[in-house]
Amino acid sequence: MTHPIDLADIDPNTATAAWLQAFQSAVSRNDSAAAAALFLPGGHWRDLVSFTWHILTMNGTSEIAAALDRTLPDVRPSNFRIAPNRIAPRLVTRAGTQTIEALIAFETATGRASGVLRLVPDAAGNLVAWVLLTALDEIKDHEERIGPRVATGQAYSREFGGPNWLDYRQKAAAYQDHDPVAIVIGGGQAGLGIAACLGQLGIDTLVIDRHERVGDAWRKRYHSLTLHNEVHINHLPYMPFPPNTPVFIPKDKLANWFESYADAMELNFWTGTELKTGTFDETTGRWEVSLRRQDGSERTLRPRHLIFATGVSAIPIRPDAPGLDEFAGTVMHSGQYATGHAWKGRKALVMGTGNSGHDVAQDLQASGADVTMIQRSTTLIVSLTQAQKVYDMYKEGPALADCDLLATAVPYPVLVKSYQISTAASQAADKELLDGLAARGFRLDKGPPDDTGFQMKYLRRGGGYYFNVGCSDLIVDGSIGLIQYSDIDRFVPEGVQMKDGRIFEAELLVAATGYKNQQEVVRLYLGDEIADRIGPVWGYDEGGEERNMWRRTAQPGLWFTAGGLPHVRIYSKYLALQIKAIEEGLLAPVTTESARIGASKELLDT
Repeated sequence: MTHPIDLADIDPNTATAAWLQAFQSAVSRNDSAAAAALFLPGGHWRDLVSFTWHILTMNGTSEIAAALDRTLPDVRPSNFRIAPNRIAPRLVTRAGTQTIEALIAFETATGRASGVLRLVPDAAGNLVAWVLLTALDEIKDHEERIGPRVATGQAYSREFGGPNWLDYRQKAAAYQDHDPVAIVIGGGQAGLGIAACLGQLGIDTLVIDRHERVGDAWRKRYHSLTLHNEVHINHLPYMPFPPNTPVFIPKDKLANWFESYADAMELNFWTGTELKTGTFDETTGRWEVSLRRQDGSERTLRPRHLIFATGVSAIPIRPDAPGLDEFAGTVMHSGQYATGHAWKGRKALVMGTGNSGHDVAQDLQASGADVTMIQRSTTLIVSLTQAQKVYDMYKEGPALADCDLLATAVPYPVLVKSYQISTAASQAADKELLDGLAARGFRLDKGPPDDTGFQMKYLRRGGGYYFNVGCSDLIVDGSIGLIQYSDIDRFVPEGVQMKDGRIFEAELLVAATGYKNQQEVVRLYLGDEIADRIGPVWGYDEGGEERNMWRRTAQPGLWFTAGGLPHVRIYSKYLALQIKAIEEGLLAPVTTESARIGASKELLDT
């Protein structure tokens, strides 16, 4: 992108204010063509439920004009301005492009909103929008119950001789005389985040989880597990980690924090509870869900919203390898693996070369086992230090909330370019390690098909990469063996037989082979018809947004949330705002009939 002017010579505040004034003038006249003309011809507008009540990206002036034409009469956006009390407009480089970046604020007929504007010169030297993000912050008269709006109802008052706070909490969580408005399935970070956001909007929400304690989804994982990204990007909504939290959080500490979080945020949480079945009644607009409790009892509840927060790690994929049924050793999925001490002095195979596979192999090797990894497909390897660089924006100085807004203002085409740049840099920095792995026969990739690195692999498929915390070095020096799955003929009782006749003996096979798509979780509990109606969950759709995530789906009353802690913190609010809008009659829910017609942009942004 070449520019006839130098952005360094332009005052960011003046340029931002001028663009916002021109945009405000155009949208006030409902002149969508004039508003779209303020964008770069290949510019992007991403909306998080402020204009469209949806999570959508419009690319190019034609799409932008069409979306504005549909939404302006009802949204009536006004008072566009540089956001007060936030990072000031500044000159930065994003995805290799120098741009004036500003945080903005505005109002709509429904609520108060924020956004991000990135300006670049066009071919004629005019400053136009390269990227615009618009995001709803709150619905007027239905704001979050935080800060000066904290509820001061009966449960928080002194009532001598009567029930106290704990009594009210226990009654609310029992659901003996009422149904929750929403049920969240899964009590990990995704379930906690959406429940907290719904709770602060006054939506009666119940979280269910099959484990015995809040946090067990992490607490029960393998003994050595520690998060691979730094604490400063991992805070949950409303409650940041204490300042003494380790940079890389151990899984048990994280699990205990989740337990504290659920208590502090007053979440209604049923542990030891599983979804058995669920059906949706189009007439009443409610689900009928059967829940099985740990004591064997069952409860039937009728919420209006069912939110799957089972993440991208719900149903383990079991390997379907020739002869595996003949293998005489122990076979377990990596989700079942705890520690390697029982395998000291014994031979073990680990199938899969993502994060879990490498961590399990390293733990087994450190416990004294003789470990060989089986690589099924190419894998992206990045050192732990280089992996953190994709979050460098969070170290630039702005507050966490400002950084979160800036991070969402990266439409898919820009995201691809940004990750290509960061991946090339990390590959160059890790060259010695990667060369050593290649010399051992380890098959590497850069994030196919476009060299976009580990982050895009996660966003597209949920895995296929490893942050090196030492296992790669053990492969390079031969401490951990490596064989290719394509060279295996079949499993035999004593291990695996290679196509050249060699046999690798083993007493243990750990299958780090990933998990099924959340669509299959829906199929298991809600049936084929609903699963087929919604389609795959996670991975990008044709519009450059995560499929079915944090927004209305083709099934009425069915929602999904997943992802790492940053995704939870950022997107839970937008999902919660949509549910609140439906409950207050501001947004019509998708119906089965409209879903049958087709879940298009035009349908879902009404």
